[in-house]
Amino acid sequence: MDGSTDVDDRDTVVGELASMLSRLAELPTTVVDDAARIDLLAGLERLKAAAAATQYEVMVQFATSQRAARRGMGFAERHATRGVPEQIGLATKTSPSAAARQLSRAQALTCHLPATFDLLRTGEISEFAATIIVNETSHLDPEQRRQVDTRLAGEVVGVGPRRVQGLARRYAIEADPAAAVARAARARKDRRVGVRPAPDTMTVVSALLPCEQGVAAYAALRRHADAIVAAGGDGRSRDQIMADTLVERLTGQASADAVTAEIGLVMTDTSLLGGNSGGAGGSGGGGEAAELLGYGPIPAETARDITRRGADNHRGDSQGGDEHQARVFLRRLFTDPVTGVVVDCDPRRRRFDGSLARLLTYRDGGTCRDPYCDAPIRHLDHIHPYTHGGPTTPTNGRGTCARGNYIKQMPGWTIRLVDPYRHTVETTTPTGHRYTSHPPPAPGTQPHAA
Repeated sequence: MDGSTDVDDRDTVVGELASMLSRLAELPTTVVDDAARIDLLAGLERLKAAAAATQYEVMVQFATSQRAARRGMGFAERHATRGVPEQIGLATKTSPSAAARQLSRAQALTCHLPATFDLLRTGEISEFAATIIVNETSHLDPEQRRQVDTRLAGEVVGVGPRRVQGLARRYAIEADPAAAVARAARARKDRRVGVRPAPDTMTVVSALLPCEQGVAAYAALRRHADAIVAAGGDGRSRDQIMADTLVERLTGQASADAVTAEIGLVMTDTSLLGGNSGGAGGSGGGGEAAELLGYGPIPAETARDITRRGADNHRGDSQGGDEHQARVFLRRLFTDPVTGVVVDCDPRRRRFDGSLARLLTYRDGGTCRDPYCDAPIRHLDHIHPYTHGGPTTPTNGRGTCARGNYIKQMPGWTIRLVDPYRHTVETTTPTGHRYTSHPPPAPGTQPHAA
C-alpha cells in the first residue's frame, strides 16, 4: 500500500468520526417523549462501552506496530514500547501514566479476557465493569484468566459493579489460591500515602495501608477524639478533632494550624494586601484568585487568612511564644503584564542557586508541562538541550515529570519553543502529530489570545 492510500484511509476514518460526532449532537433534538429519552440514554451507554472497546483494540494494534518498528531499528525488547503510552495519552487527552494503564487493560482484554471484551464491545457491560475484571484477575496466568473469564461471562450482565467485583475476586481465588495469597503479600509492599485536591480549599490525604494497620490508626484517632468530646469544653466536633490530631501527630506540631512549611502561594499584591479600587470599605480589587502550588486556585481572602495566621504566629514566636509556631515566607514573582506568564522571581530566600528552579516551578504551576499530564514536576528540562548549546535560562526551561523528560530522548520525538513571548512549547511525536502547551496564567492577569 503506497503512502497516498494510507493518507486517504486516514482521512476517511477521521471524516466518519466527525460525522458521528455531528449526529450525536443532533440526537437530543429528535426525541419527543420521556420513553424515547430513556431509550436514547440506554443506547448511548451501550455506545460508550462499544467506543471504549474499539479504542482498546486500536491501542493494542498501535502498540504492536510500534514494537515491531522498534525491533527493526535494533531496540531491545524492554525498550520496544517506550513512548507508546505517551503518544496514546496525547491522543486521548490523558496523562502518560493513565494511558499506560489503559494500554495494559487493553492488552489484557483483547488477549486474555475475550468473553469480557465481547460483552464490552456489544455494550452489555460498562467499561468500569470490564476494568474491575481486569484488575481482579491480573495475578493469574493467561490460561487461568481465560477460565475465570468464561465463568464470568454469563453472570456479570445486569448486575452492579460491587457484584461484578465479588464474582471476579471469588473465581480468581478459586482458580489459584496460592497466587491470591502472594498477591496480598505484594500489595502490602505497595503501601503509600497520597494527596489530592478537594473542593472548597480542602485536600484529601489518603494512605493505602495493610488492613490491620489502617483499622488501628483510625481506631486510635477515634479513641482520642472520644476522650476529648467526653471531657467537654473543646467546641470542636469529633471529626474535626480527629482531623486536627492527624495533622498534629504527623507533623509534630503543637496544633494543626501551626504547621511550619514554605508553600508556593502565588498572588497579586492587591490580593495579598486586600486593596480595593472602589474606595474605603469597598470590595473591589484584591479579589483575584491566588494560586497554592500543589493544589490550585484558592480565594484571595483565604490566601490572606493563611498569611495572617502565619504572621501572627511568627510575632508570637518573636515574643517568646511556641518555637514550633508556623512561619510564612513571601517571595516576589514578576509576570509579563500582557501574556500573564511568570518571567522572573525574587532570588532572596535562603539559597540564591535555587531561585531559577523555583521560578520554573511557579511559572509552570507545579505540574508537568507536557499536554494532559498532571504529574508533579520532578525534572527541570532544557528545551534546547544543554549538550547542544542550550542555555540555562527561564525561556529555555520547562518543568516536567521524569518520564516526560526521558521520552524526548527517544527517536522521532522533538521539543521546541515556538513562541518565547508566551512560552509556547511544541511537542512532535514519531507519527508526526503536534501538540502545544502553555504555562498557566499568573493570578490577576488576563493574557491575550494567541
